[in-house]
Amino acid sequence: MMDSMPSPPSPSPLPHVLVVEDESRIAELIRMNLEAKEFRVSLAGDGRSALALQRESPPDLVVLDLMLPDMDGFEVLQTLRLRQESLPVLILTARTSDEDRLQGLTLGADDYLGKPFSILELIARIQAILRRSQPARELPGRILCSGPFRINLVQLTVHRGRVDLQLTLREFRILEALVAHPGRAHSRRELIQMAWNVDARPLPRTVNVHIGTLRRKLGDSEARPFIQTLEREGYRWLLPVRRSKY
Repeated sequence: MMDSMPSPPSPSPLPHVLVVEDESRIAELIRMNLEAKEFRVSLAGDGRSALALQRESPPDLVVLDLMLPDMDGFEVLQTLRLRQESLPVLILTARTSDEDRLQGLTLGADDYLGKPFSILELIARIQAILRRSQPARELPGRILCSGPFRINLVQLTVHRGRVDLQLTLREFRILEALVAHPGRAHSRRELIQMAWNVDARPLPRTVNVHIGTLRRKLGDSEARPFIQTLEREGYRWLLPVRRSKY
């Protein structure tokens, strides 16, 4: 009797990108180029449609215009964050002032690209964000233990004792950067590059806001500080760190 041939592995599902853009020409351009790179693409021309599509078929990433006919894009971003906190969002907009960029990144956007834009750059940024949002490979040292904290680099979780601290992805990436090199000063520019990979000039207030929120969630205090602010240098992690497989 002949052995049966093993079944071929099932193909991985195509990454799903939701494009929220009211200009149909731009939306179709993005769709055509992403599908050529083997992405599955959904289009929404306004905020309410985008939120409905996100609920029906959660995407792996959202490309979000801010100037929508029915809702402000920042409102859409906030709602997406409430529903799916770790959902990567790339803002693609003609609103390119420092104030708009600051607000978008502070609300949790992973990247911010101004119009007019290069479609090749947009695709490269989408691919980079998706790579960063995937769990880290299971390698020795995938758990960082520091004081009362256990930082899981695979599951992207942080526990203080038995309490899950519920960090956002941006907060996690900042904490990971600090804890991976305890005692070393990290500039705001460096933290922006590691947490957002934004290629523009750094927005120090964005990092300050996230550090403040991170300190609150960690229980950082003057009596027992975990993150130290260094004037003109940035921030550093104060506790010793060890790596563990489990």
